[in-house]
Amino acid sequence: MPASRLATIQKSTIVRSFALLERVAPALGARWAERLWFRIPAPRGRHDRPVEPGRPFQVRVDGRMVAGEIWGDPSAEAVYLVHGWGGWREQLDAFVEPLTGAGLRVVSFDGPSHGASDPGPEGPGRSTVLELAGALAAVVADQGPAAAVVAHSLGAMATASALDHGLEAGRLAFVAPMAAPLPYTRTFAGRLGFGERTRERLVPRLERRVGASLADFDLPAMAGRIATPPLLLVHDRDDTETAWSDSADIARSWPEARLVSTTGLGHYRILRDPAVVAEVAGFVTEPLTARRS
Repeated sequence: MPASRLATIQKSTIVRSFALLERVAPALGARWAERLWFRIPAPRGRHDRPVEPGRPFQVRVDGRMVAGEIWGDPSAEAVYLVHGWGGWREQLDAFVEPLTGAGLRVVSFDGPSHGASDPGPEGPGRSTVLELAGALAAVVADQGPAAAVVAHSLGAMATASALDHGLEAGRLAFVAPMAAPLPYTRTFAGRLGFGERTRERLVPRLERRVGASLADFDLPAMAGRIATPPLLLVHDRDDTETAWSDSADIARSWPEARLVSTTGLGHYRILRDPAVVAEVAGFVTEPLTARRS
């Protein structure tokens, strides 16, 4: 049987099962949904790398190895690249040459349970946004202050969470970010086929698991309580993973934010689009140019 057909059958079975549990055992459905929420999806197809591999490095986070690469002059200011949920560091390779060409050092890493890094505390194939935030903080502590952070998707939320816990950055570029997790519990419910009885039980389970309210990860609200460096948001109107309106909400709440909208690039191709890469690189290098002039 073709793999695509098997996946369709499996998804159909899951949806029917959740629909049944919604009616007769929503607490059991919430327990199952919690396990799926923290499960990292299988990596999407990889592409040939547009840059030569960087200098490898490793840091330890709670005794577990986080793997990464560095490009550029070791004495230069550092820009950190942060992938999203189910991603890996090579997805942001297109930003390396423009940034190193401007005299910056680029640091990229795989989050816990992603890419070449060790599994995190949640175990193989599982992680949380706080694990990714903690990994970013540990990498910055090891490699030096962040002149900027370029983050994709959930990596943006992880970056904001790290800022909320004391990380400092000169400026930020968020590509296709998620503004808040709570609305996505409804999207998650729709995809799996359960309703409000299960979802209302799922939310507190998620909060207990991460030890924080989902509201704590709301980026528009977070902008009112953390230092807000200049922020560039780039989001595609056709993104089916994170809504363009998420970036619009963040832009309205962030004091120094600018939103650049694209069309037809979706959630992943946006990371390789030459115009997007140039926009992000120009924004990131702008303060460096100003300091040198």
